[in-house]
Amino acid sequence: MGLIAREVEKRGIATVSLSSALSITESVNPPRGIYTDYPLGRTAGKPHDPASQDAIARAALDLLADATEPGTIRQLDLHWTDDDDWKDGVMRPRSDAGGGGKAEDDRAERTDELQYQFEADREAVEADCPTCLIPEPATS
Repeated sequence: MGLIAREVEKRGIATVSLSSALSITESVNPPRGIYTDYPLGRTAGKPHDPASQDAIARAALDLLADATEPGTIRQLDLHWTDDDDWKDGVMRPRSDAGGGGKAEDDRAERTDELQYQFEADREAVEADCPTCLIPEPATS
C-alpha cells in the first residue's frame, strides 16, 4: 500500500497507510503509516471492538495532521490478545501434523499472471474497471 500511497500523494492527496507488517511497510516507505501488531487483514481493529477501531482511526487522523517527516510510521501500543500465542501459526508454512518432518508450504505459487481473490475482481478488471490499477506487462 505504501507504493500506491506515494503515487496518490504525488497527485496532491494526503494518505496514511495502515499496516500489520512493519518490515514490509518500512521497506516501501509510505508517506505516513500506522503499524498495529495485529494479524494481517486486521489493521483497522478487532472485529466487534469499536474502541480498538476508533483508536486506530484517530491515530491515523492524528498522524495525518502531525507528521512532519515523510516516511513517518507510528507504532500503536495495542495488543491483539493478552499474549503473543496467536502469532504461532501466522505466516508460517503448515507442518506435517507434528511428525517432525519438513514443513509443507501451503501458500499459493507465485506466477507472472495476474491473480484475483474473487472471480468478481477478474470480471471488474475485464470490464475496464475505472478504479482498478493494473500494472503494465514487463518488457525485456
